[in-house]
Amino acid sequence: MRMTFAAAIGLGALAFVAPSAAQAPAPIAPEVAFNAALGMRVAPGAESGVFHPGLGRGARHITVRANGDVFVAMLDGQIVALRDADGDGKAERMERRFVGGTTSIEARGDFLYFSSDVALFRLRFGEALMPDGEPEMIVSGWQRQRSHAHKTFALDDAGFVYINAATPSNACQLQMRTPLSPGILPCPEREWTASIWRFRADQPGQKLHKDGEKWAEGVRNAMAIAWDGAGKALYLAMHGRDSLDTLWPGRFTAEQSRDLPAEEFHRVGKGADLGWPYTYWDGGRNKRMTAPEYGGDGKTEAQAGIYQDPLLAFPAHWAPNDLIFLDAGKGPAAWRGAALIAFHGSWNRAPFEQQGYNVAIVPMKDGKPAGAAQVFADAFPGGTNPVASPNLAKARPTGLAQGPDGAIYISDSVAGRIWRVTAAE
Repeated sequence: MRMTFAAAIGLGALAFVAPSAAQAPAPIAPEVAFNAALGMRVAPGAESGVFHPGLGRGARHITVRANGDVFVAMLDGQIVALRDADGDGKAERMERRFVGGTTSIEARGDFLYFSSDVALFRLRFGEALMPDGEPEMIVSGWQRQRSHAHKTFALDDAGFVYINAATPSNACQLQMRTPLSPGILPCPEREWTASIWRFRADQPGQKLHKDGEKWAEGVRNAMAIAWDGAGKALYLAMHGRDSLDTLWPGRFTAEQSRDLPAEEFHRVGKGADLGWPYTYWDGGRNKRMTAPEYGGDGKTEAQAGIYQDPLLAFPAHWAPNDLIFLDAGKGPAAWRGAALIAFHGSWNRAPFEQQGYNVAIVPMKDGKPAGAAQVFADAFPGGTNPVASPNLAKARPTGLAQGPDGAIYISDSVAGRIWRVTAAE
């Protein structure tokens, strides 16, 4: 008898889980075989296929139009449009268009929204597979920055767009990435970056400094940001800071830097402060701690009542790169309304093995996690052996989307492969 997906990944009985110590999602059982031809594996009860074998290096976020067409944002400035013309679960048609910079992408109604490092645009759909009009600028005004520049975004159901304006530094130090350099107080990066900004999604020509509404602050980098239509709220999974041991030798060991800080999963209401750069989340202590740049020693808790605690904490440096909420009316019961998070995988846990490189599923109820996270898909680096370096990974999950039929699409940033995951029959 085939085990159901819910039973296989432990989602049979759901109960609210309060914020807890950082914990890796429950793994897929080791007896589930890795299929080298697919280049990944999924939990029992689901099955996967290759929608497209490879668009090239730099495939990032992905979206699916209501008619089933798939669009992929590429780091080289292209948008790729894919169509499964015969319904066999594979793309037969492909068109590319250079638009000068893409990061995040979302199809909504008559428009395809996409972002560069400094602005948000949209294209109007027509009869062709690829929109052929000129891009319309919706929001601009950000300065170019060398790191954490991507402007990922989420569209809500009331005509607003929320844009992640990440910080250009690691810890807002007086001397960037310099050992023992203190943090700037107050951190000036929090004024226009390290924040989530809200704008009208249907109003062209908006400017950050004139039209933007700061929705939340203290956000280091929310590559994974999504609106939950069922819960009517904004959520994000945030990249934590790096280099505790090299920047603060004597206070933090290599082991502590490997395990700190946790990657944080938040529901983000207006006015929320997630604590960067003044704090970080310690997944072992299950506490918000004062950052060493601001007087912390690894033992000093942050002042209570100022910064928001995460809903869930994931292991350090896993790099959450995308987040979606699955349609509450489609797919198996265990999928409905759940959050999916794509972890791009760590690079800075050396000399220890790297971790992440998976897609996790978080059951949700009433806007909160309703059970422990489970691994939904893994083995992207090329099997189930430990990963020594991200450069050795054959694939790294980056983008997520759900089609109108309930199928889940996963993009890879190494070779640009696109997978399609459905419930097993």
